[in-house]
Amino acid sequence: MRRLVGWIGGAVGGFTAYRLLRRRPQVAPEGASTESDARAEELREKLAESRAAEPVVEEPPAAEPVAEEAPPAEPESPEERRRQVHEEGRAALDDMRPE
Repeated sequence: MRRLVGWIGGAVGGFTAYRLLRRRPQVAPEGASTESDARAEELREKLAESRAAEPVVEEPPAAEPVAEEAPPAEPESPEERRRQVHEEGRAALDDMRPE
């Protein structure tokens, strides 16, 4: 019984020591923070430039008629959607089964 208590105490102590060592903050090497800040600023500038640029919108040629889109269908009821999904799943299973 004493061995079991010893093993459990050792495991808990080892786990606790591991957790304490992992929580210590990692110290960054000197000079690395200024380098990453400069790169971050450069990327922020590029991002601002790309957001400021106006998007180019291409219009369809006038010679070709534009097909009218069908009106959006009414949303299916959850039961209809569930039934459809189950049917698709069963069809996929039937395709996978060897005949």
